[in-house]
Amino acid sequence: MLAVYALTWVGVLAAQMSPGPNLVAVASVGLAQGRRPALFVVVGISSGMLVWSLATALGLGALVEAVPSSLRLLKLIGGGYLLFLGLKAARATIRVGVGGTIAPDARPLNDRPAWRRGVLVLLTNPKAAMMWAAVASYLFGQGFGALHVLAFGPMGALSGLAIYGTYAVLFSTGAAMRGYTRFAGWFEGVFAAAFSVMGASLLWSGLRDAQR
Repeated sequence: MLAVYALTWVGVLAAQMSPGPNLVAVASVGLAQGRRPALFVVVGISSGMLVWSLATALGLGALVEAVPSSLRLLKLIGGGYLLFLGLKAARATIRVGVGGTIAPDARPLNDRPAWRRGVLVLLTNPKAAMMWAAVASYLFGQGFGALHVLAFGPMGALSGLAIYGTYAVLFSTGAAMRGYTRFAGWFEGVFAAAFSVMGASLLWSGLRDAQR
């Protein structure tokens, strides 16, 4: 169980470190407005992660309990999507830079609007919902029960809080862009490896189930 959790967490950690809408939201506010507004954006993003992770775990758990045969379909869909994310990240490792410059967002934000922006960035991103659904499918496919899958949600939200909180502090100094650009490829590489292994494993399990 711990090995499965560890692999899943490595994949989620690498995904959180990689370039994307969450990083852009935090960095753009941090560059222009400083640490406090950026940290409230981070809290909002982590809140959104918790919502998506709990929603997908509860929803898919109810589906598997009501229709046990649906687990086979979840394995195929979730495995395929995780493999797609892994291959996409692998392709990104050969690109130079992080795909563009992050522009400072100078629109003034108080604490509540900053938190709300973070929540909306996460909840309006369909890729985030798909990723958490795929992660939940992977855990269910490994034989985990609903409570174990639910427990992973707060873990992902806390890691997001730590990672994006670190970005908020770094980007608020105005000196982090060059360093992040230098190491972004490594984050993408870990992301690619972990999600590719998870996706291939889940997809293979689903195909074996379909042949029975």
